[in-house]
Order: sequence, then C-alpha cells, then structure tokens
Amino acid sequence: MSDSGGNGGHTEYTQYTQCTDDTHGTGDTGTAGHREGPALPPFARRNFLASAVLAAAPAAVAGSAAVAAAEPAPGAGPAAGRAAAGSVARLLAVPGLRRDVGWLREALQVAVQLELATIPPYLCGWWSVKDRGGEAARLIRRVVGDEMYHLGVVCNLLVAVGGQPRIKQAATVYPGPLPGGVRPGVNVYLSGLTKPFVRDVMMAIEAPDEPLTRSAGDAPSVGDFYGDLLEAFRNEAPRLSARGQLSERIGSDSLAPVRTLDDVERCIETIKEQGEGTDGSPGQALHDDNPAHYYAFGEIYHGKRVREESGTWRFTGAAVPFPAARPMARVPAGGWDHTSTQVRRLVDQCDATYAGVLEGLDKAWAGGGAKSMSAAVHAMRGMEGPAVELMDLTRPDGPGNYGPQFHVSS
Repeated sequence: MSDSGGNGGHTEYTQYTQCTDDTHGTGDTGTAGHREGPALPPFARRNFLASAVLAAAPAAVAGSAAVAAAEPAPGAGPAAGRAAAGSVARLLAVPGLRRDVGWLREALQVAVQLELATIPPYLCGWWSVKDRGGEAARLIRRVVGDEMYHLGVVCNLLVAVGGQPRIKQAATVYPGPLPGGVRPGVNVYLSGLTKPFVRDVMMAIEAPDEPLTRSAGDAPSVGDFYGDLLEAFRNEAPRLSARGQLSERIGSDSLAPVRTLDDVERCIETIKEQGEGTDGSPGQALHDDNPAHYYAFGEIYHGKRVREESGTWRFTGAAVPFPAARPMARVPAGGWDHTSTQVRRLVDQCDATYAGVLEGLDKAWAGGGAKSMSAAVHAMRGMEGPAVELMDLTRPDGPGNYGPQFHVSS
C-alpha cells in the first residue's frame, strides 16, 4: 500500500560534484565517466563470480578477512564505538519472521551510516587531484555522485516506513572501521589520492560480494545486509508513505519517492549494482554504461580500463593515467593537533561546514524539503575551497600536507 501524500517538494539542481569544477577544474559538467576504448555492454542482470578480476587485484582487497568486528581506533571517540558495534550482524541474526517495521527502521539507519561513511574519503581523494578534467578525477566524481544518491535513497526508504533519518548522528570518525561491523579489517582513513589509498580504502570499501573468497564464518558483507533488507521489505510488505520523502536530481540519477515494493526493489538493487555489495561482473553497468565502483577504482589503481577478453574481465584496456595529486597526509586519530593559526582556522571552517551540511540534510528529511536540501548542497560546495587550501599547506612535523578531517562534535 502507498500513501499519495506530498513528497516535500521537487527541485532540480546541478550535482555538487559537477558545480565545483568551475573554480578548481576544467569546467566539464558531464555526469558519466569519460569513456575510452570499447564501451561496456548495457546492464543485464546475471550472477557472475568475478574471480578473474579479483585475482588481478591486490591481495589486501581480494581476500576476505576472517576476523571479529573491528575495534575503533584509540582516541577515536564514541561515534567509532557505535560504528564498530557489529550492528549488522546483530540485525541479521534476528529471525526472518521477526523482521518487522521496527527492524526495517533500525536497519535503514545503519544503511544511512554506511552510505555517509564513504563520502568524506572519496571527497578527499577527488579534491586532491590537480587535473579535474583527467580520467581518474572523472571516475571518482561519478562515484561521489552515486554515493550521494544512495544516501538519499536510504533516507527516503526510512521515511517511507515512518522513520526519521539521523544523518548528523551517523557521521563516522576517521580513521576507523566501516559502520555496523561490515568488512572487518578495513581501516577507513582520510588522505589524498595515492595508490595505497585507492587499494586499501576505496577498493576495499567497494569490493564485490564474491562468494569464492568468503566462508560461512565471515562477518556479514554489505551485499548480505542489503539483500536481507530487501527480503524483509518483501516479507513484511509495510505500508509506504511518500509524505516527507524528497525528489531531487542528483547527477545522472533521479531521487524519487518510494511508493511501492517494486520501487523498494529497484532502489536497493541499484545501490548494490552501482557500488558496495555488487555480485555482478563489470559488464553489468547501469543505464550510463559505467562499471560498479570497485571496478572504476580498479581502473585508477591498475592504470587501465577493465575489459572483457575471451570471457574474462581484466584491467587491460585503454590507459587511465594515475593523476598528480596534492600530497595530503593521512589524518591521524583525533585529528590535526599543534597546528598554526592558519591551519586551525581552515580545519575548523571545514568541520563547521560539514556539520552544517549534515544538519541541513537532517532538516530536509524532517520537513524542510527542497529548501533545506538546496542549502546543504550549497554549504558542501563551499567546503571545497578551504579543504584544497589545507591540502596545499605543508606539515612542519611530518611528511605530506594537511587536509580536512571531517570531525563532527556530538
């Protein structure tokens, strides 16, 4: 059943990640990644074990860590403790018949946390790239836009079942584990774009749900989580209300109210196939012929487009040169300390802006609608300037430069 109530207003705006090129890049406003070499085939759903591509990937990404839920980094604060609480495993341990609307609301809040956690590290990588018109920058920008869309989708789903997204509360502390105890052993940190950062953070977050590398004793994956979430929607068949949901144009995707179970399935499958939790081959691109995020980041790491050769997918296509990037150092646990007045001003400005963005998003899904969403997007746009300025400031007490730390006070 669905409610035909209002959706909080509709507004169409240019995606944040496209607007910033006017001041720090080439002015290109395309939404899909630049295509070199043969185009990938259209999206066609099929189960595919991507073992050949995983075999070509770094061992740190290809392997599944058979360890307990990761602990927060020392001094990381209470938010990291919430992130490492193993909430996904606890949710998935609930028998199927007991996964009611309350379970859906709790699970969707974890999904909010998961989707939000990916955006700051990807922004740091993207902002650090000097040539915004280059192939690597285009690929990262597209993924950032997808993650913003995914965040909007899970917020709409939560509102549809009578919940209220708590976005500021969901903010992750870096460095630390992924929220909910998924992908244990992955340490998500903030840094400028380097090959280790692409491998250990970006590709590790987005690693495919590859059955050949997982055992029954492994912690639940992102794909497990979203798959069970969809199954709970099907079994519970909750009443879905469009009231308070948002309609927005985000890059090449259109965020729309979720009114039916078919809408729910489409939304969750899109999240899985575009990014975290995909079990498909690189050829299972969506409507814009882009591969899932893991393969896009793999192209940056391997320096080659992914392509099919005799039924096997390999990174052997057209060149994707690794870009020159500002040498932003890893943000340490607890953030930057003992800094100059200039650095502290810029760090505080970034933190305050990020907190304001999250507050604006909270307001948008609490009845503020399009106006609050637009204000949040405008604020995020304004964060890039001080962030890039930080990335150009050398640290006096260690290698590399400063960068945004994305701290949100509780």
